[in-house]
Amino acid sequence: MGVLAQIFEAAGIATVALASVLGQARRMRAPRALYCEFPLGRPLGRPLDPEYQHGVLAAAFALLATPADEIPVLAHFPDIIVAEADEALSCPLPPRFDAGVPAAVDEARGLLAAYRRTFERTGRTSLGKVLTAEQVPDALGRFAAVADGLAWKEAAIPGDPISCAADIRAFYEEAALSLVAHVPAARQTEGWYVDQTEAGRVMKRAQTAMKAGGAPHPLWFYLLPMSRHDHLRAGTGSG
Repeated sequence: MGVLAQIFEAAGIATVALASVLGQARRMRAPRALYCEFPLGRPLGRPLDPEYQHGVLAAAFALLATPADEIPVLAHFPDIIVAEADEALSCPLPPRFDAGVPAAVDEARGLLAAYRRTFERTGRTSLGKVLTAEQVPDALGRFAAVADGLAWKEAAIPGDPISCAADIRAFYEEAALSLVAHVPAARQTEGWYVDQTEAGRVMKRAQTAMKAGGAPHPLWFYLLPMSRHDHLRAGTGSG
């Protein structure tokens, strides 16, 4: 972030950065940065609160008036939002329907309707790097094959493993938004996906199998968020 800001500034484009990690912001020394002590993943603070979010943006854009001899400047937004518990959501999952396919495949098929409801309500999605929503169940089937011993290069994973895994996670986290009656706390949907779903169990096992099979480090490391690698440290893919 800080490096890109400096490149843009050198080309004559003024920048403002929103920073969520104070130590990193101090090291990167972006020309103008606003540090907001909010939960990670919520750079504008309160979800579904446009007035509050516009206030954060106004404070950031106000830094554009900083005199040149006072740059770099690192301002602090006055509010502090304490992260809510990172406990996973209590989120219903569809019942098993087709015992002839891997459980994760069956689960993803059952979540398609919830994903579509979220998309229809919001009009946006983070899914789409390499998959459509309809392709998520098949992609999970390919990771399930890897988890069960098939070499990852032979599994015909769509696109690349990292992008495919990111799409699967986006599908699940966005489906979850239509399965609960409130806005989840930061990282709650992440915990639900990794630790409570069949898809999360498959991705853990696939990650362990790819690591053991000598796959390049980034390809297995980024299948799951870095904060969710306990199964690797414990030497198990079971979750």
